[in-house]
Amino acid sequence: MAQTILASRKFRKKAAAHIVDGSEVQVLECGDGLRLQGSLTRHCDPRGLFIFLHGWEGSEHSAYVLSSSRFVYDQGYSVFRLNFRDHGDTHHLNKDIFHAQRFAEVFQAVKQIAGQAGAIPVYLVGFSLGGNFGLRIARELAKQPIKNLVHIFAISPVIDPLGSAPIIDESFMIRKYFLDKWTASLRKKQMAFPRDYDFSDLLGEKSVMVLTERFLQLYSDFDSVESYFNGYKIGADDLAAIDQRVSIIMSEDDPVLNAKDVLELNLSSCVDLIMLKYGGHNGFFQSLHGPTWYDDYIAGICSEY
Repeated sequence: MAQTILASRKFRKKAAAHIVDGSEVQVLECGDGLRLQGSLTRHCDPRGLFIFLHGWEGSEHSAYVLSSSRFVYDQGYSVFRLNFRDHGDTHHLNKDIFHAQRFAEVFQAVKQIAGQAGAIPVYLVGFSLGGNFGLRIARELAKQPIKNLVHIFAISPVIDPLGSAPIIDESFMIRKYFLDKWTASLRKKQMAFPRDYDFSDLLGEKSVMVLTERFLQLYSDFDSVESYFNGYKIGADDLAAIDQRVSIIMSEDDPVLNAKDVLELNLSSCVDLIMLKYGGHNGFFQSLHGPTWYDDYIAGICSEY
């Protein structure tokens, strides 16, 4: 649990101040009037570009995103930190509300960002739900290639959301963390579109699963919680035939999801699965202030390109 708590602590942001201060905000047009926002930090002589995808109710300013962004920037890479819809104070950009099946807009945003990079190699790093998006992007590349996307790193990715979601409710600290984040996000959405949303009946819920079920009933077309969660599940054979290089990094002691779900996947020879005994969720600390285990791993992989 300690690794998981440390992953989001604010002390990790201080060393990354130059990433935020040196960034430029970009709003990406993702088709059908949809817009996603992120921040680009350009390196003066980039060896490549890293695109970071945060977890559910995280943002481009999440501590784990900023910490890893700082690490790769200091290694010589430009960095783009993308926000999902309704994350990172972008609730005003789109009227329809976020859910995890909104894949197409994220894929289009990543494709645009990679296209702007020119000929340099592009790497994608996703954490938790962002890791799930990363694996779905890997699956989609067979149909829609992104030529300069050379490697995808999925850190603590959600594999089976239906099986993992109830785990959040089992821990008071984790449940409270996500409920506080989600209800704050719903309030921001209501403020941005007061004529379209009134979440007052939802904000007092004490269970993430119950809130999810009620939210889907009121504000989506999904028939059930099961159909929603299964819509972004990573299927057993989804990664079996891909030719995109992917690294999946999991920890046996992850308190947010069932790490063993990844063992049910049939993986292509292009996919490396690293299962560590300790690391928590998005943690993998080796020391409080030095690079994480996955930072060093990413640096090693990049040396191959």
